[in-house]
Amino acid sequence: MGFFPNLMKTLYSRSLSLPQNSRRRNQKLSLLISSFTESNKTLIVQTTNSQSTIRSGFRVLKHTLAFSSSEIQTMKVPASFHGLLVPSTGVRCGFCSLAATEPRTSDGLTVNGIVAGRWPILDENEGDWKSHAAAIAQSIQLIKKRLQWKKMIVRLEMLSAELNKADLWDDPVHAGKISREHGSLMGKMKEVNRYERELLEHIDMLKLAREENDGELESESLRALLMMRSSVKEKELEALLAGEQDSCSCFIEVQAGAGGTESMDWAAMVMSMYKSWAECHRYGVTVVDEMPGEIAGIKRATIKVDGEYAFGYAKAEVGVHRLVRISPFDSANRRHTSFAAVAVTPILGDTSSHFQINESDLRIERFRAGGPGGQHANTTESAVRIVHIPTGVTATCQNERSQHQNKAMAMAVLQSRLDQLEMTRQAQLNAQHTQSLTEISWGNQIRTYVLHPYRMVKDLRTNYEVSDPDSVLEGDLDGFILSFLSASLDKDKDN
Repeated sequence: MGFFPNLMKTLYSRSLSLPQNSRRRNQKLSLLISSFTESNKTLIVQTTNSQSTIRSGFRVLKHTLAFSSSEIQTMKVPASFHGLLVPSTGVRCGFCSLAATEPRTSDGLTVNGIVAGRWPILDENEGDWKSHAAAIAQSIQLIKKRLQWKKMIVRLEMLSAELNKADLWDDPVHAGKISREHGSLMGKMKEVNRYERELLEHIDMLKLAREENDGELESESLRALLMMRSSVKEKELEALLAGEQDSCSCFIEVQAGAGGTESMDWAAMVMSMYKSWAECHRYGVTVVDEMPGEIAGIKRATIKVDGEYAFGYAKAEVGVHRLVRISPFDSANRRHTSFAAVAVTPILGDTSSHFQINESDLRIERFRAGGPGGQHANTTESAVRIVHIPTGVTATCQNERSQHQNKAMAMAVLQSRLDQLEMTRQAQLNAQHTQSLTEISWGNQIRTYVLHPYRMVKDLRTNYEVSDPDSVLEGDLDGFILSFLSASLDKDKDN
């Protein structure tokens, strides 16, 4: 253990030894180390009150580290970041105050205060201005959670300190990386702060309109609040899709479960649903592989969905989908239950792949394409199946006209599946939960589609449901997807 790891332990132990009422009265440093690097002897500690940061910093350096007042100098860094320097040792101690920049209304109300006050959130058509403000505040809070707001601010302050170094551009590559990261984080922070200020300004104007009995100003401010509620909701959705692979295109595979023709027909309906959903979002759709059923439907099929955030949305569909209906293939008109499994894998691209494929580990099989496809497709060995021998993962493509095209597409599918397998393995090592192609089981039902004796589609993970299954089967999946993504975020934060 070096000097600074020991320093972290000392500060943390010291904070725990302080009397609780003393910490509360002085709005004491939490002394939980938010960011720390030993290489440049920099310590960042988050504080709760901007006025006490320098005083608290002196207290840490003098009493905990035993430096004298004459040894300590104030660093010139950004306004919300208060730094202290001990020139003789090179030790820097930075104190980041997050409370200093939190926007407020004229009477002191903050976005956190709105959320803590639990203002009721009603439908846009029936809610008053407090309801709309509460919905916006909740969306802003969700966005900040997803961005890991406190960690992001501390990181931003660290980068700001780096940018102020005189020798930064001695290493242009490092300087460029620091500058780009700082610009990206600063843009996110400014956007969220703009939403907070805009919301609180609308609240101030609405309160003023009520006090002055100005109906025109009140109506105008309420319209602005409604418009903001819609725009922040869109931003909330973007925040839900902030995962490493969420912006990627993807492959969607549907496989029929046990049940013969009935399940194969259901699998075809599910695949049609995803094609319609992708087209509604203006994604490109390419059929990669399809194995038709003997009578109707499909045994399995894979499509490629091209477009930004295709994987981020489609990952919500991984699992087993259950259908209850009167079977059109049963002459006795009995009710049947069918299953279809859905797997979704991201297309990472060559530079982002997690799994390196060796040619020696592959077995490539060529065969004649089955099903419809014309004379050429059925008389030449244009279809390709590639097996990754160490893992047993297989990819097949038979829908392109040439063997070369089918092989290229099959390799892309195989790479995507192996990437997903590797990401799952890494996540399991970190005790995290992920869903991959190999984990799909018939017991993992995520959604039920009931066409008889009543009509309903219900997601078993979120309890989100609709009474119009026809619209869902025609590709209207956004409600289910957003509900799942929101629930996943809440679950991640609870853990």
